[in-house]
Amino acid sequence: MKMESAKTLQKNEGFGTRVRQVFLNNWRLYLLLLPGLIWLIVFCYIPMYGLTIAFKDFDSRLGIIGSPFVGLKYFRQFFSTRIASKPIVNTMMLVFALLLNQLPGKYFKKAVQTISFAPHFISVVVLVSMLNIMLAPKSGFVNQLIVAFGGKPVFFTSRSEYFRPLYVLSGIWQSMGYSAIVYISALTGVSPDLHEAAVVDGASKMQRIWNIDIPSIMPTVIIMLILQVGKLFSTSYEKALLMQNALNTDVSELISTYVYKVGLVNAQYSFSTAVGLFNSLVNFVLLLTTNLISRKVLDVGLF
Repeated sequence: MKMESAKTLQKNEGFGTRVRQVFLNNWRLYLLLLPGLIWLIVFCYIPMYGLTIAFKDFDSRLGIIGSPFVGLKYFRQFFSTRIASKPIVNTMMLVFALLLNQLPGKYFKKAVQTISFAPHFISVVVLVSMLNIMLAPKSGFVNQLIVAFGGKPVFFTSRSEYFRPLYVLSGIWQSMGYSAIVYISALTGVSPDLHEAAVVDGASKMQRIWNIDIPSIMPTVIIMLILQVGKLFSTSYEKALLMQNALNTDVSELISTYVYKVGLVNAQYSFSTAVGLFNSLVNFVLLLTTNLISRKVLDVGLF
């Protein structure tokens, strides 16, 4: 027993020495990492203490600690009303539409990459303003084209049936350049020797794409999929809120916009925290599930 204890102590000391040596050899890199870690702790982890509001009847005069504990009251309140179904259904419908955007598409050449990547830097406010200008009933060029071909102006931004197509198509336009660059970067790692051997064997272009390119970039595709699944229920509430009006609320009310209205506008802090916590937990479970399935099936995952 004494020999085993001595070996364990020696092993622990050896591990501590290695850790210390790694730190001393790379202290400059850790110093560069320090501001990011401080930001992450201050703005992402310390505020998580506020999640306890979801289980309390929060009163600003009493503070978080002094507010009375009510357990799952606000979770039951959320799911016991008809309010819950509309944001969840709308979010799921929008998520399904966004998943369709992940279907394989064509890759662009360098010039087209630059043009398509530019919208990635446009803010959501500017994007929605551009949509309103282009789709205006009288002055928008889309409606002018419709009138020129003998049609009648369409109130795109005021009709419920156009909210989801406009939301998804504008998202495609804004993100396709970034997505294309990610996958094109992965394609640069494909060995040219594989394509040369396939050409010698008589493989067509489509056969080379299907049997060489796609399997080679599959790890990147899986990682991107896992990252997207992890935020499925966190759709951009800014764009949905800016596109929302009294005439399309039945389809544009998402969980994120509902939390904003209940929490910040109506000052129901405990209730909105409970809804937001539910949203985050669903995202977390989806992320873990997708990562687990990917690990089991393809041996690729984030962790």
